[in-house]
Amino acid sequence: MMTGRDWLEPLRQARQAGEACVLVTVASADGSTPRTAGTKMVVFRDRFAGTVGGGNLEYRAQQIAREMLAAGTAAARLEDFPLGPALGQCCGGHTALLFEPMLPEPTTLLLFGAGHVGQALVQVLGDLPIRVRWIDSRGELFPDIVPANVTIEHTDAPEAEIETAPPGAFYLVMTYSHDIDLKLVEAALKRGDAGWVGLIGSDSKRARFDRRLAKVGLDPAKLVCPIGIPGIGGKHPKEIAVAVAAQLLIEAERAVVAEHT
Repeated sequence: MMTGRDWLEPLRQARQAGEACVLVTVASADGSTPRTAGTKMVVFRDRFAGTVGGGNLEYRAQQIAREMLAAGTAAARLEDFPLGPALGQCCGGHTALLFEPMLPEPTTLLLFGAGHVGQALVQVLGDLPIRVRWIDSRGELFPDIVPANVTIEHTDAPEAEIETAPPGAFYLVMTYSHDIDLKLVEAALKRGDAGWVGLIGSDSKRARFDRRLAKVGLDPAKLVCPIGIPGIGGKHPKEIAVAVAAQLLIEAERAVVAEHT
């Protein structure tokens, strides 16, 4: 038997697990309606919990919620439903439902370097669920317009940005200087809670960094270099960006699974 708060624990579990869902609330109920204002239901891609009254109203509400999940919609939505013949319900009243997407927090990526590859990567990541902090000391390299999920941070002390990063953040280092690269990689690994640390470079650069990291007591195995998924061997900045973006998505999904298993 369902109770008025059957939706609450499934919603809590979904938020903890980083699973997307939509919270559906009866915003208003006028006349004869199956549920009063404030009644809630939470809808997932493959199930639901709670109820807003059953029948075609609830069926249509679940359809709308799953359409929002499929589209990745983040904005809330209010829908009016006259409970008459058009909806196949005979209540005769009027209900408004509020749809509130509950999407998981995106991975935070600290991207160091505003060169050609960095610029190409930012454009690829613009439509993906990753929050990017784009960091460089060369302010003139940043474009005037960046995607909505990108924040520009012009600073002469890039290592300090690592200190303020959230736990589990990803770090991708691709500056103009090997010495700066090394300082940033060391700072990211020293935190001990990085979700992923990547460094642009060749196998020979990787070997040099492995030796230097080992000398200061850091585990080189936690550094990814070269970067990018296998199979995309092009050297054009956009080709590299696609390969790296795919790798970041794979690692972000892996981090979510690992955190909740």
